[in-house]
Amino acid sequence: MNIITTEIEGVVIIEPRIFTDSRGYFFESYSKREFDEKIRPVNFVQDNESMSTYGVMRGLHFQRPPFTQAKLVRCVKGRVLDVAVDIRKDSPTYGKHIAVELSEDNHRQLFVPRGFAHGFAVLNDVAIFQYKCDNYYHPEADSGISIADNSLGIDWQIDPSQAILSEKDLRHPLLKDFDSPFDIDS
Repeated sequence: MNIITTEIEGVVIIEPRIFTDSRGYFFESYSKREFDEKIRPVNFVQDNESMSTYGVMRGLHFQRPPFTQAKLVRCVKGRVLDVAVDIRKDSPTYGKHIAVELSEDNHRQLFVPRGFAHGFAVLNDVAIFQYKCDNYYHPEADSGISIADNSLGIDWQIDPSQAILSEKDLRHPLLKDFDSPFDIDS
């Protein structure tokens, strides 16, 4: 696997080695040994999958302490713009984001550490999105930042008139109104 560092420490893009022949392709989508060596040791305990159509925007989600989650995300069908926002209050990159296109064609993955809000926008007809979490989901710890917060400077590549958000995601606060429970060691 090839590791691409980003402007935010800890957030990395992962490109697998892909082997192709007349039958199609093969790649190792996850190796604990290689992940631990090249990125850091993480004990993933839960895998999730969602299917969404064009214009769906999910996020920016996170779990509050003590149920914080790191995520390893990928798009196995279609294309998404995937975004991680640093919400660690004492971080030099607080409020900054990383945006990367994940698709069935590029096979890229994004590692999102604890202390980040995460979301994505579907850029084609249908996308299937999969992710690993290093902590179980706890509904009482479910939280988020508004995906429509213009102060974040995210170009979601979706016409706002075509954006589809859940009622829950429409109620998340702006970053300026958010009292972060995360610090740099989250």
